[in-house]
Amino acid sequence: MSEAPRTTVQLVGAIADQCPWFGRDWETGEGEGCGVVTSGSDSVLKRARLARNLTLEEAANALNEITGGATDGSLLSAWESGRRRTGKRNRAALCQLYRERSEVLFTHQDGAATSVLETSGTDVVVKVLTRWTALVEAMVDVVSSAREQLVVTGSRSREKAYLAAIGTAVAQRPDLVHYRVLYGPPRHLELVGHLVRLLELRDPSARRNGVKTLHIGMVEPAAALERFFVASETLAVVPLPSFHGAEGFDCGVLLGREAAVGLVHHGREACASARHVETIEAVRALPVRHS
Repeated sequence: MSEAPRTTVQLVGAIADQCPWFGRDWETGEGEGCGVVTSGSDSVLKRARLARNLTLEEAANALNEITGGATDGSLLSAWESGRRRTGKRNRAALCQLYRERSEVLFTHQDGAATSVLETSGTDVVVKVLTRWTALVEAMVDVVSSAREQLVVTGSRSREKAYLAAIGTAVAQRPDLVHYRVLYGPPRHLELVGHLVRLLELRDPSARRNGVKTLHIGMVEPAAALERFFVASETLAVVPLPSFHGAEGFDCGVLLGREAAVGLVHHGREACASARHVETIEAVRALPVRHS
């Protein structure tokens, strides 16, 4: 009887079991074991993947088998290079996948070196938005300027001009990749209608030039802290509590490219580990906090 096909994770484990040096700290190891050649400048995280002869996409697929998320090769590459920090859930899964300790795999992310963003300070702030009209205008501008990626987070959206701008961007720019991250069910019917409209415009299961261009996910458990921001590859807006009173979030900050790119990766990682809500039926089945 033929042997049952193995999953990617099982194959990775089988490869690792054949390597006698597996699990050691390989900070100084180059090109050892299993015929893998690596660069001394590569991070330990990258070398862990190369040591198992996995491409970025293969490693991302293996990671997704553990987390149930949707990490892709470009995000994994950003973690390996240290351009982005890996979140807690994916860190634990990568430790499981590569059978290595967190303090070994992520030294390049947690060391003394700082990114351009971390050293730029308040230079990342383009403008402080002190009125609701200025906040909405800036959010619409972020959406309108997006050409490659658009990340929107939160479950409270109901501003008509803002939601309409997102719908227009999705309709008019077929190559724009849109991520919508909910933190719990929608708070308002307007958001439900908006999500349904997005799904009418695009099929999340379709691939344009091999790329999925619509991602809708809901972060669970409900205890997860909600994030509010909209970010493109060039600009981002983060709403802030009101400067004028105890009601609502009617102020914010407009952020430049470095911060925007960081928030795009933040949203992509959150969406990768969120529960997919990517059919009209699934959206309409969500409970709504307010009518």
